[in-house]
Amino acid sequence: MSQHKLSPSQILENLKIANLNDMQQAALESIPQDKDVILLSPTGSGKTLAFLLPLCLHLDKEIKGTQLLIVVPSRELAQQIEKVFKSMGTGIKITSCYGGHKREIEENNLIESPSIIVGTPGRLGDHIRRENITVNTINTVVLDEFDKSLELGFRDEMAFIMESLPALNKRILTSATLAEEIPDFVGLNDPITLDFSDAVNERSAGLDIKVLHSADKDKADTVFKLLCYTGERSAIVFCNHRESVERLSAILKERGIMNEYYHGAMEQQQRDAALTKFRNGSTYVLVTTDLAARGLDIPNIRYIIHYHLPLTPDSYTHRNGRTARMDASGTAILILSPEETLPEYITDPVEEITLPEKLTLPEKPKWTTLFVAAGKKDKVNKIDIVGFLSHKGELKKEDIGLVDVKDFFSFVAIRKAKASNALHLIKDEKLKGRRIKIAVAK
Repeated sequence: MSQHKLSPSQILENLKIANLNDMQQAALESIPQDKDVILLSPTGSGKTLAFLLPLCLHLDKEIKGTQLLIVVPSRELAQQIEKVFKSMGTGIKITSCYGGHKREIEENNLIESPSIIVGTPGRLGDHIRRENITVNTINTVVLDEFDKSLELGFRDEMAFIMESLPALNKRILTSATLAEEIPDFVGLNDPITLDFSDAVNERSAGLDIKVLHSADKDKADTVFKLLCYTGERSAIVFCNHRESVERLSAILKERGIMNEYYHGAMEQQQRDAALTKFRNGSTYVLVTTDLAARGLDIPNIRYIIHYHLPLTPDSYTHRNGRTARMDASGTAILILSPEETLPEYITDPVEEITLPEKLTLPEKPKWTTLFVAAGKKDKVNKIDIVGFLSHKGELKKEDIGLVDVKDFFSFVAIRKAKASNALHLIKDEKLKGRRIKIAVAK
């Protein structure tokens, strides 16, 4: 059986998904046709699978080069798409290319052309210029979250990429919101539009919108009190500037609220550590810019807190799309200073929150995250790490949480109460025959 012959039902079984939703079903039927496609659907509705499934089923196994190029605005979205695709179990080769990733690794991965490449505009443009990507077999391009790429100033790079693909005959554009205009360089030709953006209203059934008035222009004290009120539930706090993110994070930490911050100027390892700690329960609170408004697939986020009001309606939609996903419920809270009013684009009913006088600090998380200085490229996997911590660190299965293995390092959540003893036990031990640094992640 050829590697491309998996059926949709087998792929869904591999993903542990019972059925496609209406939007995914429409994409499965429309994308294999000869026309270009614009797919509009809310954040969290499953757009990644909606385009990956039909496209991988229709790759031509006779073509040895790259056939599908997926262009995304952020490295996190590239990583997520690669992860989803690998979980589909097709056996088809995919590789990702993005800033903050070692170029030499990517160059090695591109020597034997993968069928699918996913990456950010800057890094993809760089590889095309260096002739690391064989462009003459690429017949399909997906511009995922295309409006965000344009917003982030990738227009020139995207134009260069599109102009570099001589065999291109199919374009798929996806977003939660329709950009005002699609540039000519995209070369759309009589596209089919699948508009499921109204599904956001159906999905919003699980989303409550609330407002909290701050007595001061500086809202830090109000956020502190709000996080005491929300307790041990996961929350993302959105700010409009990197400086505000770091300032607010420091204030909250000083006052006893464990949190991680996340923005685009951080090193890749710092970004990975922050997201991993939030995902695995080592912290309940992530303070961030709109960088975290797209492409992050973190389940069960309960609160979205708008420390700064979103600058655009799209930003508001994407921020809120981090919660109330896949039938879960969530709450978006807008904090207003004395001189601020609700933006006109907020038309949903809004309930006002009154905080109680007496508030207590949330309990500290029961998990902590260990940094392991080895990863996939060192031939270390999840089973190796769990086995090592179980045998040498004397941890039980229930003491070990999420394990996240990257190329050159890994993160693992363990129960905080067991951390110091485990670290003491493993300090002179070898993992896969080598001494590897393992410490609490900074």
